[in-house]
Amino acid sequence: MCLFLQHTIPLSEMSPFIRCTICTGYFIDATTITECLHTFCRSCIVKHFFYSNRCPKCNVVVHQTQPLYNIRLDRQLQDLVYKLVPHLEQNEKRQLHEFYKERGLEVPKPVAPQPATAVKASKQKKGLLAQSVFTIPPELDVSLVLEFVGAEEGIATYKPLERKYVQVSGEATIWHVEMFIRRKMELTPGCQVCTSVATLWPVSPGLT
Repeated sequence: MCLFLQHTIPLSEMSPFIRCTICTGYFIDATTITECLHTFCRSCIVKHFFYSNRCPKCNVVVHQTQPLYNIRLDRQLQDLVYKLVPHLEQNEKRQLHEFYKERGLEVPKPVAPQPATAVKASKQKKGLLAQSVFTIPPELDVSLVLEFVGAEEGIATYKPLERKYVQVSGEATIWHVEMFIRRKMELTPGCQVCTSVATLWPVSPGLT
């Protein structure tokens, strides 16, 4: 006859492995950096990458220009966290519903896992079109203030910006902002556009 002994492990011993080092809370939407395999809450690491392209734990460069391309949701780890921490999943769902309800927004539906055929088709298209491996949610869009500073001569023929406040996706780069300015102001290819950061908060470029 075989006897199996059960050993109970306190949650406190598991906490270092299921807590985010940025917010110190338990993982919510656990997201792993592919370069170093360190894991954080999705919202925490996305906000961190607004200011840095390095892992907040080991300081490795995640990506020179687009660190969000090198992170992946870790659903297995998140399922494990929900099983280990009592009521965490229910409390998170309740807070999410309250957040969207207070703002009159539609609660986003859970993302269903893709069937094998869809995954195969996606891999086939990967070589045709470069796509982001991580989609930034709308609530993390960036608001910009465009200010014209510098040149005073030779600009009379250019169309002024109708609005200086714009909102762009968190995936947008300075290049996208420059192309937006060129199109709106109807600038010629020979006209040089320089963008500069006017604040330490998420990108607020000025036009010089």
